[in-house]
Amino acid sequence: MLGWLLKSHRKKKTAMPDAAAEHVALGLGHHQAGQLREAGLAYDEALRRDPENVDALHFSGVIAYQQARHDDAQRLIARALALNAANPPAHNNLGNVLVKQGRLEDAVASFERAIALQPDYLDAHVNLASVWLEHGRPELALDRCGRALESLPGAVRLRLQRAQALAALGRHDDAAAAFREAIEADPASPAAYSGLGHALNDAGRPEDAIAAYRQAAALDAKAAGPRYDSGVVCHAIGRTDEALACFADALAVDPEFAPARWALTTAQLPAVYGEAAEVEQRRSAFACELEALERWVAPERLAGSVHAVGVQQPFYLAYQDRNNRELLGRYGAVCARVMDGWLRGERSSTAARGARDRIRVGVVSAHFHGHSVWHAIIKGWLLQIDPDRFELDVFHLGSTHDAQTELARSRAAAFHAGPLTLRQWTEAILERRPDVLLYPDVGMEPVTVKLASMRLAPVQAAAWGHPETTGLPTIDCYLSGRDLEPVGADAHYTERLVALPHLGCWYEATGVEPEAPPVAIEAPEGTPVLVCPGVPFKYAPAHDAALAGIARALGACRFVFFTHRPPELSERLRLRLDAAFRREGLEFRDFGVFVPWLPRGAFLGMLKSADAMLDTIGFSGFNTAMQAVEAGLPIVTVEGRFMRGRFASAILRRMQLPELVARSAEEYVAVAAKLGRDAAYRRGLRERIEAGRGILFGDRAPILAMEAFLAEAAGR
Repeated sequence: MLGWLLKSHRKKKTAMPDAAAEHVALGLGHHQAGQLREAGLAYDEALRRDPENVDALHFSGVIAYQQARHDDAQRLIARALALNAANPPAHNNLGNVLVKQGRLEDAVASFERAIALQPDYLDAHVNLASVWLEHGRPELALDRCGRALESLPGAVRLRLQRAQALAALGRHDDAAAAFREAIEADPASPAAYSGLGHALNDAGRPEDAIAAYRQAAALDAKAAGPRYDSGVVCHAIGRTDEALACFADALAVDPEFAPARWALTTAQLPAVYGEAAEVEQRRSAFACELEALERWVAPERLAGSVHAVGVQQPFYLAYQDRNNRELLGRYGAVCARVMDGWLRGERSSTAARGARDRIRVGVVSAHFHGHSVWHAIIKGWLLQIDPDRFELDVFHLGSTHDAQTELARSRAAAFHAGPLTLRQWTEAILERRPDVLLYPDVGMEPVTVKLASMRLAPVQAAAWGHPETTGLPTIDCYLSGRDLEPVGADAHYTERLVALPHLGCWYEATGVEPEAPPVAIEAPEGTPVLVCPGVPFKYAPAHDAALAGIARALGACRFVFFTHRPPELSERLRLRLDAAFRREGLEFRDFGVFVPWLPRGAFLGMLKSADAMLDTIGFSGFNTAMQAVEAGLPIVTVEGRFMRGRFASAILRRMQLPELVARSAEEYVAVAAKLGRDAAYRRGLRERIEAGRGILFGDRAPILAMEAFLAEAAGR
């Protein structure tokens, strides 16, 4: 921006009155040096001598923009343009101000006016493409970059934005090629290598992504970003120690780089453990780094930490069979402290909450589409809560839209969809003034965590889309199911536990027709096929022996696992199972197979043809268990210590099938072995499942209790 100020000034200063010109020149010198106060005083003096000095007005507006005084900036630059509309830099800078004010259409018009006046104005082209990229219109950004590159073929920034637009459109291979073109144009561009890393990672090529990030870091010794990005990818593919080294390296380069400081804490928890003893070691390391993070997030670092909140969550803590209330409560307190500071600085005044006929309930999630959280929790709310008493406002934070999204839109009193900035989401919620704000899945998406860490409604509640306490002091209640919770469950939550009847949700059968799976499970005739549907991080090393015990008891069986993305995690699980089976004198390859992840119809087809489903111990599956029931497939489970380990057991007990619910890993082996050996027993269980499963679907009791909770929460 300042480069254009200087060029503009050099072109015009001979036309200015001498005294004003001297003060504008003085101001520009201070401005270029970052001395905003001194620059502002010089511009003010120029305006005292010449109140219609276009450059002094324009440059004063730029200072206001840099100081986040956006209304003053808009007023000053608009005055400059009223005096001289043929000023491309002023139109461009006004566009930047209008973006900050959320006036996107006006901002676009300003950038386009700057380009019309000066077709080769690179900054205006770049800013216009940025607006489209940041506000969910990558196709327009791609078009803008393509047209601009015709007249500015050497503009590396435009090439980078073109590549970013391709990535945002999901064209990851094309994006990678475009980033390589940018690298050819400027081999010393760290941004091009970082962008290439993002595209390669999105394309499922993590090793190549890490190499690109490392090249970016080599080109810029002071850049923390690519070092941090390397750590994120390393952690995602299970290379925990390497990830931690990357985060430490990022902090060595920039000790104030908040995302790396937060990630150094959360990445102590790997997705897939190598052995059981490692769980306590990593848990202790997390607690130690959490204490360091609590000290690090001092008042002067609150603003810089906003971006880090929710980006790297302690997500994998939930997959440890421990009470995490204390640790997550401490972590949540840090998140809330950061976001409260941000909200105090950003919050605009809102009208008082007036009297309304209906109770207004906001639902905030990134999963208003065909997702497990939608099917298990949100869909029942949208379809069944009485619209005459409650109006449900939807805040869809995600980018996925499908038929379920349109169903949500049709049922919502107001439907808000992104992409929006954090400020825009906050304003959208505050403007609607909900009586109760519901977060069905805190912990699964960064913006959700940021919003949930603030007080945006009088009563705020979470649900079990991520089945663990949020730890956030801003969340008042946790909505669960009575059948899901053990005795004394209140001690597991920082929130007030609200246990709705039965499974706590209204659930609808998928209605999907089973299809023949595209992969055939090779096994001798009569060999029992046992589906193991959990993602790799649901399998704790302490329970590997149970799978080996089932194999030993049956002598011949086929465990069917599914390859997760990234596949490196499934490979780590396979290697661990190899070792566990060898300890029992067995070879895992004689029993287990990993198949590709299947679409729902094919998955249901596999469940139809299998003999049993083995639920994951310690972290049960809700949607997978319900799909198994829909397919008439017997499930073997252990009733866990915490809600997250009790989904399948609650489902089975509700259908009066307690004999499939084990109380220990040893009993789990015995139940699975009996199922595998006895075909007649399996047939009898299928008949009982088909006869009793209707009790699980369309249960109105949780909805009626939910309505009572909402009414009480809203003071009605």
